Amino acid sequence: MAAQQRELGRLSALAVYRRVEGAGRLERRRRRGAPLPGGRKRAKARPSRGRAGGGGPEPEAPPQPAATPAAPPTRVELPAELRVEPRPGGAAAVPEEKPRGGPAAIPGGPRAAGEDGGGVSGLLRRLGRVEDSRTRAAELFRWLLAPVAPSEFLRQHWERAPLLVRRGDPGYYAGLFSTADLDAALRGGEVHFGTHLDVTSYAEGVRETHNPSGRALPAVVWDFYQNGCSLRLLCPQAFSPTVWHFLSILQEQFGSMVGANTYLTPPGTQGFAPHYDDIEAFVLQLEGKKHWRVYRPRTDAEVLPQLPSANLTQAELGEPVLETVLEAGDLLYFPRGFIHQGDCFPDSHSLHITVSSYQRNSWGDLLEKLLPAALQMALEEDVEYRRGLPMDYLGYMGVANSDTVDARRTAFMEKVQSLIKRLVDYAPIDAAVDQMGKSFLHDCLPPVLTQSEKAQSIYGFPARWQDGGPHDVDIQITKDTEIRLLCHGIVRLCNEEAGVMLYYTTENSRVYHKEEPKFLELDPEYIDSIEFLLSSYPNHVSVGNLPCETLEEKISLATLLFEKGILTTKKPLVQV
Repeated sequence: MAAQQRELGRLSALAVYRRVEGAGRLERRRRRGAPLPGGRKRAKARPSRGRAGGGGPEPEAPPQPAATPAAPPTRVELPAELRVEPRPGGAAAVPEEKPRGGPAAIPGGPRAAGEDGGGVSGLLRRLGRVEDSRTRAAELFRWLLAPVAPSEFLRQHWERAPLLVRRGDPGYYAGLFSTADLDAALRGGEVHFGTHLDVTSYAEGVRETHNPSGRALPAVVWDFYQNGCSLRLLCPQAFSPTVWHFLSILQEQFGSMVGANTYLTPPGTQGFAPHYDDIEAFVLQLEGKKHWRVYRPRTDAEVLPQLPSANLTQAELGEPVLETVLEAGDLLYFPRGFIHQGDCFPDSHSLHITVSSYQRNSWGDLLEKLLPAALQMALEEDVEYRRGLPMDYLGYMGVANSDTVDARRTAFMEKVQSLIKRLVDYAPIDAAVDQMGKSFLHDCLPPVLTQSEKAQSIYGFPARWQDGGPHDVDIQITKDTEIRLLCHGIVRLCNEEAGVMLYYTTENSRVYHKEEPKFLELDPEYIDSIEFLLSSYPNHVSVGNLPCETLEEKISLATLLFEKGILTTKKPLVQV
């Protein structure tokens, strides 16, 4: 026994894990969780007080200085052929292929800095001065793709083909996330194996996950890494205020959940088997370099799939449509369904963040919500849908009778087709879209507030205990108070069976679906005012101009929305 203990003392964390769990433990691909069940939070839009949730927005974190100065603007060219250039470090350069109709590779890209500095830190400071959250999101999307114009990207690449952007600017993503940030998260003590962090390897065609149970302590995690394991941080936005800020802005551009994983791969290793995903992927190379191979979908069924693939073998792959090496500052985009794999050369580690969106956000997903509702309305309103089937239909319908020539079969098929066509007349399209919006708001990250937004919202309200009692507690909103929504995409009105609900994001968590959906149940007299606030954004409007019947209702609604963090005022309500 003592000899076994001495032997274990010399083993790495990876070796110990394999002894306990077995070396053949293969990855079970992680799927995002289903919405949480349970009771809903209800609140009437009435004069009674409510509290803003503790999991909502926080003030903008102090930005970190950029690691590298901004590069001068580079002329954008779209060459007919891409040159193969040798790369430093002793590793052979990998040819970049651009077959006809294949991915584009764009060199260069401007990075304006000015007094705010470069990288992501300076970018977020500049965006913080943009009044309209929609413009803020569009500018961030433009920066993400630069020097490719968003219109060109959407026309030529979105859901169609990969895009490679070479910038030659290692500091382009400075301040977004780093190995030092990962180490700090581990030292914070809140990262757990499996929940937040996966330890993975892929060697000799075998994909393994090596997650112990419990907290991911630095000594154990870095020992895994030192022994050739990759580290996948599943929710960097929960540990990095900068990643949270970045994604919370970008989600308004897509109108769909924007998530992220970070991947740290040791030199000379590969962490994952070839596979395809069910998301649109933007790979941002943060540190080091990585060799990538991207392959077209193998069949029509794999084009824009609803689910990710299992791990694939090398024998199942064809020729890559793109083979390249990403270096710090570069961007690689590929649509869902495109098979991909990445490995490191012996001379460099790799850290990248994959920003993802458009999971379950297709026409088919909308129809899954729309068609059952349309059928329910048709059953209620049209007697043709309630008439009984022919008594003898089982005798001539069904697979066993599919080749039978029978006039009754023809009439049956025509009747079904007629009823399906008439369903369009009963389809509550707007209500189904609102349900998609409701799901999106539940997926959303809470907004990150700038210092000025904090000062003008409930999160900067100076209520406090002082001199033996509470001070500055009353929220003094009057008819002359000028208000507006914190962000345009912060709320969604939904007309549901139980009434009109206003869903909002300010009390969401940075962890996916940690909180149940947050909403207020509105009385009908407040609906026009919500629509008025939406249409007025980003302009401020006086509380007295809200289209409620009485001044009391106007102030009641404005106070409730302010307390939930949904509204900001043009000037702080209390001067400290």
